[in-house]
Amino acid sequence: MAIAKAERLMNLALCLLGTRRPLSKRELRESIEAYLEAGSDDSFNRMFERDKDDLRELGLVIETVENLDGEVGYLARRDSNRLPPITLDAEEAAALGLAAKVWQQARLAGAASGALQKLRAAGLPEDVDPYEAHGALEPRIPVHEAAFEPLMLACRDRRPVVFEYRKASAARPEPRHVEPWALECWRGHWYLAGWDRDRGAERVFRLSRITGRVRSRGTGFTAPVPDVVTVRETVASWAGEIADGTALIRLRSGAGYPLRAKATAVRELGDGWDELEIPYGHGLDAWLVEFGPDVVVLEPAELRADVVDRLRAVAED
Repeated sequence: MAIAKAERLMNLALCLLGTRRPLSKRELRESIEAYLEAGSDDSFNRMFERDKDDLRELGLVIETVENLDGEVGYLARRDSNRLPPITLDAEEAAALGLAAKVWQQARLAGAASGALQKLRAAGLPEDVDPYEAHGALEPRIPVHEAAFEPLMLACRDRRPVVFEYRKASAARPEPRHVEPWALECWRGHWYLAGWDRDRGAERVFRLSRITGRVRSRGTGFTAPVPDVVTVRETVASWAGEIADGTALIRLRSGAGYPLRAKATAVRELGDGWDELEIPYGHGLDAWLVEFGPDVVVLEPAELRADVVDRLRAVAED
């Protein structure tokens, strides 16, 4: 449905931009296949008015002109919809190039590359290489999860989705009905924030734990979308970043550097092990499980029990 609407809007925009005189509703309906397929005049009129408003919200300047016979026509003059000349200095071009390289491993790589090519054609200085690396570090945002693209489109189009989701402590996935709000990359993993219809509350889902296909649901959102979705803060609170206590763990020497960075105290135990004190908050068990046999939880007892439960769930799968 989203693709069909985008095609219809594009065709309408091309018609309005390509005409030298105002086109009436009748002429536009005869020129665009989707309008010809409208069941009735009322259906066409509603569709056309929505499309016209959507194009104006996207920035297209559409003029309404009445001819001598009183018939109303529409057109979008090219001079009114032409962007000003694009001027970028070397630093701005380098920043755009860096942003494009971040997405090299994602499905957005083609769009990012195409955007830079258009900037070059629009007058980007020839002596500026937007892909030139400025420094030894090259940032990347890896996107390997198949769920990323359908969820990104669902967030954009405000479409509810359903998918099978396996919690870290569960042996089998279960269906989740979600109104998606935003995607966030945190510690190399992608997370979705949204409204969980089954639980009637905000939830955060790690994309790597989504199994199977993400399916769209045609109904609209039932919960209000917050102005700012603080996915990163929510994930951080679930991953022990917002701590209200201290945990004591054993960590294999030469391993677990993210844990060492968070440690408030480190003591060498010998035999290839160190003892660390780290901040303890809700969800720390899910993070510790990722380090596998390199971590042994000493205390508190409830954290140790949670980690053991998660490991058992994985082993039973």
